[in-house]
Amino acid sequence: MNIWVDIANPPQVLFMQPLIREMQKRNHSVTITTRHHSEALELADQYGLQHKAIGAHGGSSLIGKEIAIVLRALKLAQYLANKKIELAVSGSSYSQALAAKLLRIPFVTLVDYEGNPGLNIVCRTAQKILTPCFFSNQNLYRYGASANKIVYYNGLKENIYLDLFIPDPSFLEKNGIPPEKYLITMRPESDVSAYHPFENPLFDEALEYIASQKNTLIVLLPRHAKQREKYEALGLANVIIPSHALNGPNLVYYSDLVVGAGGTMNREAVVLGSRVYSLFKGELGSVDRHLIEAGKMHWIENRSEIPTISIQKKHISPRYRADDTLAREVTDLILDN
Repeated sequence: MNIWVDIANPPQVLFMQPLIREMQKRNHSVTITTRHHSEALELADQYGLQHKAIGAHGGSSLIGKEIAIVLRALKLAQYLANKKIELAVSGSSYSQALAAKLLRIPFVTLVDYEGNPGLNIVCRTAQKILTPCFFSNQNLYRYGASANKIVYYNGLKENIYLDLFIPDPSFLEKNGIPPEKYLITMRPESDVSAYHPFENPLFDEALEYIASQKNTLIVLLPRHAKQREKYEALGLANVIIPSHALNGPNLVYYSDLVVGAGGTMNREAVVLGSRVYSLFKGELGSVDRHLIEAGKMHWIENRSEIPTISIQKKHISPRYRADDTLAREVTDLILDN
């Protein structure tokens, strides 16, 4: 089968690449397209994916996003027109959804957050919608999904690739991170996304609080150049802002604490056993709500709770064996007609 996989942002590189490998192991031909957005292309190269970069993010304005989605869809359709694609797959790529509709290609999407208005596109065009088992159908019905489209898998989206993760024992040394420090990874909000078009003052207050604590080393991961400039201007001595994309799973695994105003990195911390606090201020998704209620993720809702953030050394649990069970199961669901 000729399969087309589209990768529109950095997290999609991580969770799509084991599915791509599994498809290729089954002798399917996979064409990969990517989008110029944050570290997506750099990560695709790091993971050895052969990909074609088409289009870019539309910026912070709604009209800019809409124009960029449509223009990229037309470019994708043009690029794929003669490749005899039989199936399109992505983690909710809006442009791919439109292009697949134009080309009359069956479209399968993976969805794990229901607060993004772009789901109005993918839920209506997809033939199949794969979601974690914590979802309620009602969360997708409002976007035009029907019950016969929704298929559940057991686990988090992050389990698809992190169940395969084996840590690099030299990661801290290679990146100049002193093991005696409290390693804290922090990632601000995605303030150019349609689901979170505003800044989050809680994140900045949490950053100042944690930076004031003794023996802390913060690795701060801005989402775009404007955020980088903002945090570099603070001049905090114990804050590192990497100049290139670090290996995210290793960074999260070795972190004593993860504090994020987004979603994916926080859930990665849950899977990898790192203490995690969410400062997300958009619509709380059902997956994160489940993790918070289960006590696997802590939620900071207002500034008075910031001093409750606990900074302590993580007990590193060895991971000796990669498990591709979920990647194989999800690939089965994608390919099953």
